[in-house]
Amino acid sequence: MMKNMKPSLDQWLAEAKAAPDAENCGMYLSHCGVVRRSAKAKVRLGKTDTKPVTGMRFSYDAEKLEQAVAAAKRMEGIFHVRVWLNEGELRPGDDIMLVLIGGDIRPHVVDALQTLVGTIKNDCVTEEELYE
Repeated sequence: MMKNMKPSLDQWLAEAKAAPDAENCGMYLSHCGVVRRSAKAKVRLGKTDTKPVTGMRFSYDAEKLEQAVAAAKRMEGIFHVRVWLNEGELRPGDDIMLVLIGGDIRPHVVDALQTLVGTIKNDCVTEEELYE
């Protein structure tokens, strides 16, 4: 069961556009990570003998997440960063995370989103896939 209620991405975007530094942003990018039925070993490593995913245990280190967000905010051209992570036992189709990045130009925003999501996935979260 999900512990954290998913926020509204539309509301996040409206709040970002109303922020004092919004005039510096020419682009916002979002990421919505979702539990998928295909095992990570299948989609990332090409293993064909994996069972379908029936769920995932998901948790995160709040201090590491705070550090990752702070680092993203220091990236060139970035003026807005917001992250939500779920927790608990999730099922395929459930949201894992939402990320919203706002910045001056596309290359800066794309780089920041790629870097932040990579850091979150590699350093801040624990994912345990559950199988049939």
